[in-house]
Amino acid sequence: MGAAGLKLFWREQALLIFIYLVQIAIITLVYWLDGFRTANTAIYAALLSGSILALYLAYRYITNRSFYRRLSQPSASLEPLKSGASEYAIQHTPLAEALQELERHQYRAYQTELLRHQHKNEEHTQFMNQWVHQMKTPIAVMHLLIQDEDDSRSSAIGDELDRLRKGLETVLYTSRLERFEHDLHVESLSLEELVRRTVSSQKRLFIRNSVFPEIAIDASIRVVSDDKWLSFVLVQLITNAVRYSAGKGRKISFEGYELEGKAVLSIRDEGIGIPSSDLPKVFDAYFTGENGRKYDESTGMGLYLVRQICEKLNHHAELQSAVGEGTTVTLTF
Repeated sequence: MGAAGLKLFWREQALLIFIYLVQIAIITLVYWLDGFRTANTAIYAALLSGSILALYLAYRYITNRSFYRRLSQPSASLEPLKSGASEYAIQHTPLAEALQELERHQYRAYQTELLRHQHKNEEHTQFMNQWVHQMKTPIAVMHLLIQDEDDSRSSAIGDELDRLRKGLETVLYTSRLERFEHDLHVESLSLEELVRRTVSSQKRLFIRNSVFPEIAIDASIRVVSDDKWLSFVLVQLITNAVRYSAGKGRKISFEGYELEGKAVLSIRDEGIGIPSSDLPKVFDAYFTGENGRKYDESTGMGLYLVRQICEKLNHHAELQSAVGEGTTVTLTF
């Protein structure tokens, strides 16, 4: 038994030892007052009873040493409870068996509560996914209704529908993130083709903000990733780059190259940049920072999802920025 367990043992037995000493003192006093004043006899009796107490404490110590160790050094894992292999399980003493039974009962209660919350969370996720898919249908219909219209009113409606669609996709991908491995299809992708396809899907965003993409990616570069998840990452980065571009006529550069045997994609904008004080937190959930307070559309979830998805895809996302000089996000595959 370690020092902590031994200390706990003595703390528990302190009252017993104190009562024993008080009892010896009272008995000795009674005999002294009754006329029996032989010191040797009193000392002999005290030593004899003390030896019996010491034997009891030693027995108590040996039979319950792992019990006290368990109390003084709580395990950080639930595996001993799950398997029933607690260290004190082999000690069939009332206290050890009672503690083991208590922990087993608490573990079962914990598992029941955990399963209840997991089931509730799965129901909530399923509901959100169904709701998002249901909302996509009317958005697609409204897009079809205005696609042949060229007036400013229809254009504004289309822009708002794009924002709504992106918001729904963010909700959908956020809910799927917890079960990422169930919605993953890894394949070899052409980086140039993927970037051009994603940029083309966001052409309304580029046109509305008068920002122009420049793509310089070697057509031979291929990456191993998931097309759908990686496209979502690129959409988030493109949206941020366009949103924070400093005025019209700016450019967003997409550069793809190989570095030390790894494919790298660099996305650089000519935007307002990010203050150095905000850089350590840009990948945190719901962090909007100084720039986010200037733009009402900021949710603080875009870069957070980028980091989370990249980590699950075994990609590395890095961001560099300076105020007034723009921002560069680098994805290493």
